[in-house]
Amino acid sequence: MRILLTNDDGINAPGFAVLEKIAAQLSDDVWVCAPAEEKSGAGHSLTLNEPVRLRRHGERRYSVTGTPTDSVMLALRTILQDKKPDLILSGVNRGANLGDDITYSGTVSAAMEGALAGIRSIALSQVLNRDSDHAAFDAAEQWGEKVLRPLLGTPFPERTLVNVNFPPLAADRINGIRIVRQGFHDYSRGSVVEGRDPRGLKYYWFGLHAIEHTLDHGTDLEAMADGHVAVTPLQLDLTHEASLAALAERYE
Repeated sequence: MRILLTNDDGINAPGFAVLEKIAAQLSDDVWVCAPAEEKSGAGHSLTLNEPVRLRRHGERRYSVTGTPTDSVMLALRTILQDKKPDLILSGVNRGANLGDDITYSGTVSAAMEGALAGIRSIALSQVLNRDSDHAAFDAAEQWGEKVLRPLLGTPFPERTLVNVNFPPLAADRINGIRIVRQGFHDYSRGSVVEGRDPRGLKYYWFGLHAIEHTLDHGTDLEAMADGHVAVTPLQLDLTHEASLAALAERYE
């Protein structure tokens, strides 16, 4: 099985080293193509107004001066064009990609790009508790293979992917794995910090620490609160089917 690894925290991120360990348990044909620097919050963006450079760091190991989406695109169209990967893994992200986070996430968007290319794609994120006394990525490192193995033999419908989040717990305190739907946050409480740079010009800095979590039953947010690994199938078709007929009537 050929595996392509990418992320949005950059090729040298600690979570990416964890992903490489997980992938090594699944295959010996593992390739890396990830952003050269952190691209958190890049979403499903492409670099269109400047050139993107592909740099080789060793056998099967490359970085891209662009976004996570750029990384997947370049990997599939250049270094792996003769033999596409069977699996794309994106992560392990430093921090949660739960609920509405997925719309901003470069980690999830890299997996989206893989799904668009018809390749089985999975995003992985480690929710963090900065006050904990265990290794930050302990849950992902110890539970990664357990979560991924069943997914390898599971058919993925066209244009779908899977989003995995590990709770902020030591691996031996995790209560299991839950298959859950996407939850939702209350972003109205997110913070914007105003400041001035050394030249006296005003700037704004977005902060996410004050966002409220809505713990609806059966969601990824509830799974985290209950100490479970959250596994969420996602689809790329954003059409709201229930509105089609009502809108069509407006144009008759």
